[in-house]
Amino acid sequence: MDPSSGPDDIARRDWIRAEQVRALYRGSPVGVTLGGVAAVTLAVFLARDGRMATDAAAIFCGLTVVLVAALHVLCAAFRRRQPPDAAWRPWAFAFTAVIALQGATWIPGAAWMTSPTDVAQTLVVLLVSGMVVLGALPVFSAYLPAYLALAIPVVTPQVVLGLSRTYPFHEVLSVLTLTFLVAAPALAVVLGRQFRSGLELRFDNMRLIEDLRLQRERADQANLAKSRFLAAASHDLRQPAHALGLFAGALAELRLSPPARRLADHITGSVRALDTLFAVLLDVSKLDAGVVEARREVLRLDPLLARLVTDYAEQAAAKGVALRRARTSLVVVSDPVLLEQVLRNLISNAVKYTDAGGVVVGARRRGGRAAVEVWDTGRGVAPDQAEAIFEEFYQVDNPERDRDKGLGLGLAIVRRITPLIGADLDFASAPGRGSVFRLLLPRGAPEDLPAPVAAAPAAGALRTGFIVVVDDEDAIRRAMAALLARWGHRVLTAGSTDEALAHLGRGDGQGVPDLIICDDRLRGGETGAGALRRLRAACGADTPALLVTGDATAAGGEGSADLVLHKPVPHAVLRAAIGQLMRDRPA
Repeated sequence: MDPSSGPDDIARRDWIRAEQVRALYRGSPVGVTLGGVAAVTLAVFLARDGRMATDAAAIFCGLTVVLVAALHVLCAAFRRRQPPDAAWRPWAFAFTAVIALQGATWIPGAAWMTSPTDVAQTLVVLLVSGMVVLGALPVFSAYLPAYLALAIPVVTPQVVLGLSRTYPFHEVLSVLTLTFLVAAPALAVVLGRQFRSGLELRFDNMRLIEDLRLQRERADQANLAKSRFLAAASHDLRQPAHALGLFAGALAELRLSPPARRLADHITGSVRALDTLFAVLLDVSKLDAGVVEARREVLRLDPLLARLVTDYAEQAAAKGVALRRARTSLVVVSDPVLLEQVLRNLISNAVKYTDAGGVVVGARRRGGRAAVEVWDTGRGVAPDQAEAIFEEFYQVDNPERDRDKGLGLGLAIVRRITPLIGADLDFASAPGRGSVFRLLLPRGAPEDLPAPVAAAPAAGALRTGFIVVVDDEDAIRRAMAALLARWGHRVLTAGSTDEALAHLGRGDGQGVPDLIICDDRLRGGETGAGALRRLRAACGADTPALLVTGDATAAGGEGSADLVLHKPVPHAVLRAAIGQLMRDRPA
């Protein structure tokens, strides 16, 4: 063994040698059997015609049959044991030994079967022995020692006998046989090198594939670690952002001097921008986490398009851009919430990047589907940026990262949602001439539309009542207490479920809670779902419950909450959620 060889070199050599040996064991049984049949047939016919002694023919045939059977037994043992790469040597030696013995039977066989005077008989023997040697070439060339162990004993006696006899053309036959003895091994060397080169290339490819697999595993592990880090960091970031929003909301409820009011408005604007960023990032993270499920139903497009155009009309008018819709009677099958989110992003982008002209929203039939289209006369997108605009945080004309121009996440969200709602997205654009985004949706039948729901009666004034807040962050508890008190509620805050139950047991809250607001992640490993179950067991199973979470994948607190809000929660959203839950509870 070369002491300079490393483990990889040794493994490479052993694998290549092992594959050569496996090729021998795979391909040799059929070839050796056919060669044995040819040798036995030759001996039998020569003995029958009196050209070969009967005893010699019996010995030759017996040895041939025994050695062919021995090779089959050896091959069966190899297949059964499936030896590892490093164990190739004893199996190669055993195979070569059996083949060498089989070839050695031709040493006396050549003398027994050939004639010193009959050229025809000698030619027949030369033909059969040559067939044996050539027939072994495709398989045995994989391992040169095995081929030489067969070819040399089979052919060499023919050369020696040819040179020692005086029948016609014996010199010519001897020279040709000698040439064959040299040519056959030379051809075996060439084929063996080609086979080995193929094995080396295959080994290198396998190593490359294995390296790629390991690199992918490392990348997946790194991505998982990153996701865990981002999940933890996201929760930790949302906590102060959520508290900040609540404090800003409480501040906005106070009577302030004009300078203080302007300062409060600036704070509220910054908090709103932070809320927007978290909301968009939350959408992306939920889509990437695979927790968003589409709920498809049959719906009319025109009311949805009318509402969206109305929502963005003021923004378009402020820029001097005409925003209009083309009426449509088309019915589609889609998730109305996710479809609206996609169309909002497309219309918002169209208005944002159109400086003059207009934006048209409409739908038309296209084969068996409906094509919802958003046309604009805006700046357009260069061909080399057509794919990049769907990447996160990419914006064509916002190198300074101006928040007023968006975050560059709208189209990334669109690309993630379209497969969920069974839609395809087409896009065409020309710089300076505008763009068109085309959303292809399955068409529905008007008769499958759900029956219209009667309008609910007016809800009246929002109720106030007793609210229990459970959160392990002191800043959030203080902010919630201040904000809810400004809204007219009585508030009990607690850092844990045990603390809340202790206060309620002493009657600190002046009655049964009208609403429970709980954080999803509490100290001591307690979850919001578990806390709500305990509190509801104590206060009443029908007590409304609101779960506030910083986890992007949280969907419903395992059914323990009536509503789930993701941090940071804008105070307006919080107020609307509280009003809805308390209004739905029987008085």
